[in-house]
Amino acid sequence: MPRLTDARKELRRAQIAEAAVRCFGRNGLERTSIADITAESGLSAGSIYAHYRNKADLVQAAAREVLAKRAEVLGEYAASDAPPDPDELLTRLIAAIDPAEARVGVQTWGEATTDPAIRAIVVDMIDQMRAMLCDCVTAWLVKVEHQEPAAGRERATPIAHRVSALYQAELLYTALRPPTEETAS
Repeated sequence: MPRLTDARKELRRAQIAEAAVRCFGRNGLERTSIADITAESGLSAGSIYAHYRNKADLVQAAAREVLAKRAEVLGEYAASDAPPDPDELLTRLIAAIDPAEARVGVQTWGEATTDPAIRAIVVDMIDQMRAMLCDCVTAWLVKVEHQEPAAGRERATPIAHRVSALYQAELLYTALRPPTEETAS
């Protein structure tokens, strides 16, 4: 059997993580089995276990996959010539919420209350998200509002904290909506 290149391994890991997100979103963390992820991904159980030790590793990968998507978007906003103001930033983030990903996020937060490994992942993700939001708001304050970088950074921190809290509230609201409402909106 030919060896996978590093790039191919990363693509395969992403394929498995994306399948896991879909399964977790549909069935819940507890009720999703490796067999479900195998069926969703179209890969063998051996292939999945070659990339992830267990379901906990998949939960971590799924969480990081979701964060990576937000990080890419926030990086683009911050790098633009005219980054969005905080209200527009929040509007864009909310518009991009995927209901399945929201369910996975909320389930992961729930698991974080009793599982120290998941708690570490969630705290790290929230810290990273806040830092990215702070970078984006700082960019807006500096590029659009013409504040000095240090003053912009200081002012951006509490704003980013509030944007993060409102975004998390919207994630929870989206996760709690029945699937029939998802297709109607």
